[in-house]
Amino acid sequence: MTDVLSDEEISEQLPDGWDRDGDEIVRTYEFDSYLDGIGFASGAAGLAEEAWHHPEMTITWGEVEVRLTTHDAGGLTAKDMDLAARFNEIYD
Repeated sequence: MTDVLSDEEISEQLPDGWDRDGDEIVRTYEFDSYLDGIGFASGAAGLAEEAWHHPEMTITWGEVEVRLTTHDAGGLTAKDMDLAARFNEIYD
């Protein structure tokens, strides 16, 4: 099992654009169209599958909200921070 990060570690490791919401980190990515958001969500899903770490994603017109937590650890872990940073890379 992966170790849950301390509050200090979370603050230090939280990727740009992400916020903490309790035991989750969340970011809303913005797009010019629905299909651009779908394309991002598809790419993010591929990264999540490779990492075997699956986020909650909500897709609306022009936005994709992503929420990450490590359920089996009961909180936020390095797996969440790493995947969030990878999502930022495919967005930028």
